[in-house]
Amino acid sequence: MAQSARARWRKKKYLSNYLTICPYRLILKSRLNHFLHSRSEVIAQSTTIHSTFVIERSFPVTPERVFDAFANPEKKRRWYADGENKQIESYDLDFRVGGKEHYASGFKEGHSLAGRTLKSENMYRNIVPNSRIVFTSTMALGEQCFSISLGTVELLPTEKGTDLILTFQSAFLEGADGPEMREAGWRGLLDKLAGELAR
Repeated sequence: MAQSARARWRKKKYLSNYLTICPYRLILKSRLNHFLHSRSEVIAQSTTIHSTFVIERSFPVTPERVFDAFANPEKKRRWYADGENKQIESYDLDFRVGGKEHYASGFKEGHSLAGRTLKSENMYRNIVPNSRIVFTSTMALGEQCFSISLGTVELLPTEKGTDLILTFQSAFLEGADGPEMREAGWRGLLDKLAGELAR
């Protein structure tokens, strides 16, 4: 009986060490190494670019007037959507938390994107009247989305008027304009906002 018990113990130990635990560890390690290697290749080949930029502007008008230029559909369209090289196909603004802003525009003949449609859609996530606007934004060329962003506009009253701080965070996908062009685009938009406020 003693030998039988000892034999059973040896068999159990053998099964545990060699047929269950060791092979499992080898398989797990092999799969883990393959996963990590594959993930490294995906990261190395990723075409997503992340970017954050901050733009500050001062306007010689009250925060209420600056805020109204974001909230009023007619005013917002003039400085945000309209442009010399654009042909606006549609524009809508529902300025409230949960509301959306959408525009689609074509490009005039001679432009590198003539014949294609640029689509922009914003959703307003947080609005504090005359103080803060937080929105998410997607942009697409045709049906291909090429960027997803989070924008925050802060309005600070000053003795001379209003300081505006725009913080814009983006994930740029395949075919995107990229961080430099997006920042330049927003600087140009804020120049147009200054013109709107001077009307």
